[in-house]
Amino acid sequence: MAQRRWLTIVVFFLLGLLGGGALTYFQTPQYESKARVFIAAQNSTDANDSPIIASYFASQRVESYAQLATSRELMQRVIARLNLKETPAQLADQIEAKVSELTVIIEIKVHNPDAAQAQAIAKAESEVFTDYIAELETSPVKATIVDPASYSSNQVSPKPVLNLVIAGVLGLLIGLGMALLRDLLDNTVSSAADVENTIDAPVLSSVAYDSDVPKHPLLTEVGSHSTRVEAFRLLRTNLQFLDLDTRPRAIVITSAVPSEGKTSTATNLAIALAQTGLRVLLVDGDLRRPKVASVLGLERSVGLTTVLVGRSELQDSIQKHTDSGIYFLASGPIPPNPTEVLQSRAAQELFDRVSQMFDMVIIDGPPLLPVSDAAIMARDVDGAILVVRHGKTSKEQLKQAALRLAQVDANLLGVMVNMTPKRGGKGSGYGYGYGYAYGYGPDKPKS
Repeated sequence: MAQRRWLTIVVFFLLGLLGGGALTYFQTPQYESKARVFIAAQNSTDANDSPIIASYFASQRVESYAQLATSRELMQRVIARLNLKETPAQLADQIEAKVSELTVIIEIKVHNPDAAQAQAIAKAESEVFTDYIAELETSPVKATIVDPASYSSNQVSPKPVLNLVIAGVLGLLIGLGMALLRDLLDNTVSSAADVENTIDAPVLSSVAYDSDVPKHPLLTEVGSHSTRVEAFRLLRTNLQFLDLDTRPRAIVITSAVPSEGKTSTATNLAIALAQTGLRVLLVDGDLRRPKVASVLGLERSVGLTTVLVGRSELQDSIQKHTDSGIYFLASGPIPPNPTEVLQSRAAQELFDRVSQMFDMVIIDGPPLLPVSDAAIMARDVDGAILVVRHGKTSKEQLKQAALRLAQVDANLLGVMVNMTPKRGGKGSGYGYGYGYAYGYGPDKPKS
């Protein structure tokens, strides 16, 4: 979860930088020219016009003068003087006039893509402005240009560094918000606590994600000190200590929905148990999409279904996987009615029989929610281990899967969390490519 959260934040941060860079790249450069106009009382021959009154009058009028600087009349005069193509409104957008704080000085700023043109407009604007005030006023107030229009070859916008900083900060804030929102809306299993707070079952072990698993799915193909091997050793140990008085001998490995990694878990748990010297039988009980035979590289044509219908003997149908030492009973041909086959008396007797023949029997069953096959098998053996996939299996799916087992009085032994984020080193995680409904629809009519 933390890894996904940081990934979201980083992605939005990079998108922010990219957006800031694009904005800077496509933004038209702007140059600035400044001119300053001083509003002051002029000498008067009228005895009633004292300097104090004139100065007060100037300070009161200066804000109004600043607003006149971008009036339509002034813009038309500047356009006529410079023979510009802009409309008065367009020219006014390039000009800013404001009063310097606590003064009677009006500062005129002009922004334009051309530095020389910015200076020319500022010069014309300040000159036309002072003339216009003289025409309007009969009072003792005079506008004087104190700083002529300046020229600068340094663009004032865009500012690449500032744009990138602002865009990066905005990206971080949006990413953080999205990550928090995602966490609030995320209803998937992302920790052992999520499992234990959702259902009444312990987490027996967890297997970290490992991109090498599709190429090397079996424990016999990796080093004995890998974290994947250690995870299955922990699962084996916890399984053996679940109940010291009545240890489970036949277990179904299932999941709530497809693509959780149940087949990989069943196969490698069987191998881990066999490594302690136990005689272990692995049964492919998924009669809809059997996969174990292809993982082990063994034959699937003879197996569970052929034994149940009397077309082969049990002893003759069990194969041995040389590399791992486990025994394997394949699914056999896929029947048109898997549920009826698995709930038959013959299937119950077969599971009882192999439980007496071997120290441990591990059955790879189909997912619980699409079909009832796994729940039926779990009821007829010692219990089930539920495989959930970190960040994919929802808490509601987990709850419904546990309920399916409880409804048939099957024993839920515990949960295996698959494909957890790596904490360093090599981990494991393997989910077969099931679709939720594909291959797990209602049984076909008997042929």
